[in-house]
Amino acid sequence: MPTQLDNALEAIITELTKDGQPFATVPFERDGVTMPAFAGAPPSLAHYFAHFCNEHKDVPFLVDGDVRLTFGQSWAAATCVAESLVRDHGIAKGERVGIAARNSANWIIAYMGTIMAGGCATLLNGFWSGDELAYGIRLAECSLVLADEARAKRLEGTDHPAKIVLFDHGNAPSEGLANVWKAPAEGETPVAMAMLGQIGPDDLATILYTSGSTGQSKGAWSDHRGVVHGAMSYVSQSAMAKVLLESQGEQMTDHPCALVAVPLFHVTGEVPLFLQSYAIARKLVLMPKWDAGEALRLMAEEKVTYFVGVPLMSYEIANHPDREKFDLSACKSFAAGGAPRPVEHVTRIKEAFPGGFPLLGYGLTETNGVGCGNFNENYLAKPGSTGRASVPMVDLRILDEAGKELPQGEIGEICIRSVANFRGYWKNEEATKAAFTDNGFFRTGDLGYLDEDGYVFIVDRKKDIIIRGGENIACIEVEDAIYAHDAIAECSVFGIPDERFGEVPAAVFNVKEGRDPVSPAELREFLLTRIAPFKVPLEEHIWVAADSLPRLGTQKIDKRTVRTMFAAERVAA
Repeated sequence: MPTQLDNALEAIITELTKDGQPFATVPFERDGVTMPAFAGAPPSLAHYFAHFCNEHKDVPFLVDGDVRLTFGQSWAAATCVAESLVRDHGIAKGERVGIAARNSANWIIAYMGTIMAGGCATLLNGFWSGDELAYGIRLAECSLVLADEARAKRLEGTDHPAKIVLFDHGNAPSEGLANVWKAPAEGETPVAMAMLGQIGPDDLATILYTSGSTGQSKGAWSDHRGVVHGAMSYVSQSAMAKVLLESQGEQMTDHPCALVAVPLFHVTGEVPLFLQSYAIARKLVLMPKWDAGEALRLMAEEKVTYFVGVPLMSYEIANHPDREKFDLSACKSFAAGGAPRPVEHVTRIKEAFPGGFPLLGYGLTETNGVGCGNFNENYLAKPGSTGRASVPMVDLRILDEAGKELPQGEIGEICIRSVANFRGYWKNEEATKAAFTDNGFFRTGDLGYLDEDGYVFIVDRKKDIIIRGGENIACIEVEDAIYAHDAIAECSVFGIPDERFGEVPAAVFNVKEGRDPVSPAELREFLLTRIAPFKVPLEEHIWVAADSLPRLGTQKIDKRTVRTMFAAERVAA
């Protein structure tokens, strides 16, 4: 049965999407399928930047150490980057410009400048090795790559066709981006202004790379319409939340402010965090790399109102020994994305920050981050769910292998259709065709079901289901049970071959610093009190890791590497 909050949010978004209201929609036809699009959406990211940077020109936008820029200053800086990209480096409309660097204000200005020059912002994974970076450059056919010193060094001696242009961090854009900086000539129309008449919604905007957890990365490309609608979908959800809080008597006096703790090359960092901020006049506070203690300091100092990261990040903040030393009362939302959040984490975060709420979002690189959201009391009530589909953009259904919709409660593949979806995998028509149903739904590869209230519950990735003697075991369920042990810091569950059952579960874990060791036998005994015996790994299939588990660039645990490290002999056998 829908909760009071469900009904309130539904009433608010219904009002916000009526004709003449900020998020009214119009029908849009893509590939023969009609779907809703925002009537007032800017035609491109370049127009989006121009409009909101002018509207909020004097509002603080970027904080990066000693560097502080307003929206207007950021636009002016990006104008100079766009000028140089076209005049000095010959970048043409639609040409791929790679960005290979850690997070910084100058990364953001480089992204803006690329878009404003008409180029395609190609977001190379900053955690990749040199060969992986070179592969990404070759795949997208980048002619130019803006790279910081660390990534440029990795690229030395690798095979790629791009010209590498260095930039650095922690200084004014005119200094850090000096190699791609040119002030518009007096009397000439600046490139950034001229391109506003040339870039449209169907033009190539971005290429993001899949995480690589299933093999070599693919380049997911989006047009301007898709990326703008991805950002605007999040803006509509923020507007809905703002109206709700104001109706409850909350005084929205704090300047919206978010800590950028996730990589900007990842869709969570790019769309809901970075791009959404232009429309809601949100200040972004950047940190070079994740450190829970430094995050606490910055959140208190800059009065951060919104935090988003992979689940482990908010959990580390909640459990940090110095947490009580910092005033985080301004932060009302502790959001997670990119991986399931163990149920035990939800209550812990709420206990640590009683004035705020844990939130969970669900979206993918291929959906430009758009999908579902689980908010506030609803998340506390259903912590195992990623929430309901985001209205008005998302059409979410549970489909079988043939693309037929399944009844409520049945497990199938979660599929999403919206204008925000990517257009395809770069130079990979076969993978693109396989990714979509005939009527335009993107196949996420996640298995799940809808409950009676329309809440999505993810069971697992299709490839992560362990089939033990005909019984399906969801890795996520076993991992949640392991995380319920208060000594466990992190874990990974996967399947290994078994002569009798075909496949059986295995697990790797490590314990929190300062806690007594937990043996495989003790963990197995604990699990037998929480989940069915056939789901519990045998003692010889449980390994204790001495160090933190390896992670992908997105900060998800790298299951393939963990499996190889601990179960290679068993898998080979």
